[in-house]
Amino acid sequence: MTTENDTITCEKHLPHPPAAVWKALTDPELHARWWAAGDIRPVVGHRFTLDMGNNFGHQACEVTEVDTERLLAYRFAEGTLDTTITWTLHPQDAGTRLVLTHTGFDLNSPMGRQALAGMGKGWPHVLDNLDAALARTA
Repeated sequence: MTTENDTITCEKHLPHPPAAVWKALTDPELHARWWAAGDIRPVVGHRFTLDMGNNFGHQACEVTEVDTERLLAYRFAEGTLDTTITWTLHPQDAGTRLVLTHTGFDLNSPMGRQALAGMGKGWPHVLDNLDAALARTA
């Protein structure tokens, strides 16, 4: 995991094919098992809300880019953080190298700096949860 300027980047090799990882990223039922409940769909322009629990509440999102089994990007926390999350899938060996890029944190605001620091620590755990959820559904 690296944090540079207003960007968090995390990579994880998952021993699952890109199709399985894609499904976990885009199927609302699976998504809720490893990160947050919400009506996510891989359709550009689709608006959805992620339920981040008591600590972070409901976060408005909008899908901005889709390349099936390769890339999913969406605006995250519109109206508050206004950041972008991009998931990039790379076939690797018998699995997938998943790259998460979370960009656009406002480093001029205390909330933006706090979110960058907190999410920088949190994303590796979220990716571990994704790996565990994929193992359970394989």
